[in-house]
Amino acid sequence: MTRLSVEMLAADTVDPITSAGHAQLGIAVLVGIAVLVLLITKTKLHAFLSLTIGSLALGAVAGAPLDKVITSFSAGLGTTVAGVGVLIALGAILGKLLADSGGADQIVDTILARANNRTMPWAMVLIAGIIGLPLFFEVGMVLMIPVVLLVAKRGNFSLMRIGIPALAGLSVMHGLVPPHPGPLAAIDAVHADLGITLALGVLIAIPTAIIAGPVFSRVADRWVSVTPPDRLIPTRPSEELERRPGFGVTVLTVLLPVVLMLIKALVDIVVDDPENGVQRVADVIGNPLIALLAAAIVGMFTLGRAAGFTRDRISSTVEHSLAPIAGMLLIVAAGGGFKQTLIDIGVGKMIMDISEDWNVSALLLAWLIAVAIRLATGSATVATISAAGLMTPLAADMSSAHVALLVLSIGAGSLFFSHVNDAGFWLVKEYFGMSVGQTVRTWSVMETIISVVGLGFVLLLSLVI
Repeated sequence: MTRLSVEMLAADTVDPITSAGHAQLGIAVLVGIAVLVLLITKTKLHAFLSLTIGSLALGAVAGAPLDKVITSFSAGLGTTVAGVGVLIALGAILGKLLADSGGADQIVDTILARANNRTMPWAMVLIAGIIGLPLFFEVGMVLMIPVVLLVAKRGNFSLMRIGIPALAGLSVMHGLVPPHPGPLAAIDAVHADLGITLALGVLIAIPTAIIAGPVFSRVADRWVSVTPPDRLIPTRPSEELERRPGFGVTVLTVLLPVVLMLIKALVDIVVDDPENGVQRVADVIGNPLIALLAAAIVGMFTLGRAAGFTRDRISSTVEHSLAPIAGMLLIVAAGGGFKQTLIDIGVGKMIMDISEDWNVSALLLAWLIAVAIRLATGSATVATISAAGLMTPLAADMSSAHVALLVLSIGAGSLFFSHVNDAGFWLVKEYFGMSVGQTVRTWSVMETIISVVGLGFVLLLSLVI
C-alpha cells in the first residue's frame, strides 16, 4: 500500500463510526483492554487472536455496526503489514545471517578480548547494544546468555555484574530503537519520521543503558548472588564453523541500515528541499525498506560468504529466518487493527477533548498508558501498539521531533516492571538460575529503571528541541 493510499484511507475514516458519548467510549476502551488482558493472561490465548477478539468487543460496546468494526480492523491490519511487516522480515534476515555466520560471536570475542575485570560490565553492555540493533530481543538474549554464563564461569565474575549490563543493552534497543517491532509499529501509527526517531532513540538509549546496566549492576550484585547453572551453557553457533567474518566488516554490516537512515535524517534537516538532488538520493537510500534491504543483501556476502556459506546455505538461512517471525508479524498486524478500531470509533477524539482540560504532558500521558497496558498484558509490543493507537490524534499537531519523542515515551513505558506475565521474566529466571524473588529484584527493577530513566531523558529533550 502506498503512502497516498494510506492517507486516503485515513481521510475516509476521520468521522467516527459510532455516535457514542465519552462515557460509553471510555467504557468500551476499558472493556476492550480488559478482554485483551484476560485472554492473554488467564486463558493464555495467542496475542493475535486476543487482539482480534478485543477489537470486536471494543467496537460492540461502543455501539458501532459490527461490519464497520471488521472493516476498520482489517484496514488497520493491512496498513500495518504494509508499513511494518516487510521491515520486520528484512531485520529477521539480517539477524539470522549475523547469528548463523558467527558474526555475533566475532563481535563478542573481539570486545571481550580487550576487556579486563573493571571494564567487563561496560564491554557487555556495548556487545549487547551492537548485537541488539538487528535482532529481536528473545534472539539476542539466546545469543548473549551463553556468553554471559561462560564469561562468569571462566573468569570468576559475578553473574549480576556482567549479566545485568547485557540484559540492559538488549532491552533498551528492543524498546527504543527501530527496526524493532514495537518502535516500528509506533512510528507507523503516529506517522513519525523514522530517521529522527532513530537518532533520538540512540541518543537516549546510550545513557539509559549505562544507568540501568553497569551502574545498577553494582546494586543488583549486592542484592542477589547466584552461581551460573552449568546445564544451561549451550554450544555457540560458530563452534561448528571453520571460519567466520571479521570484526570490522561485521560491525559495518550491522550498522549499515542505521547509518543510511541517519544520513537521510541529517540531509532532511540541513538541505530541507524536496527538489534538491542530494536530498532525493538520501530519501531513497535512507528509506527504511531500502536501508534494511541493502543491509540484508550486503550481509549475504560480508557475513554468509565470509563464513564459507554456499548459495544453498545462504538461501536456507534466509528461509529459516522468516518462519519464527510469523507469530510476531500477526501480533503486530492485529495490533494495527486494534489501533485503527480505537481511532475509527472516536476514542482518539475523545482523548483529545478530555486532555484539553488536563495539565499533563502528552509525552507523560503516552508513557502512563503504555505502562498500564504493559503491567496488565506483560507484552511490550502490545503495550506499544495500543498506546500508540490511543495517542495518534495528539501527534497531529506536534513537530517532527516531538512526534519522535512521543514514540520513545511509549517505548519507555512499554518496558516498565516486567513480571510474571512476561515471557522474558521466566527466560531470565531460568537461564540465570534465580528464584522469582531474585528475578524481581534484578530483572524487574532493571526494566523499571530503563522505563523511568528513558522517560526522564525524553522529557529533558522535549525542553530543548
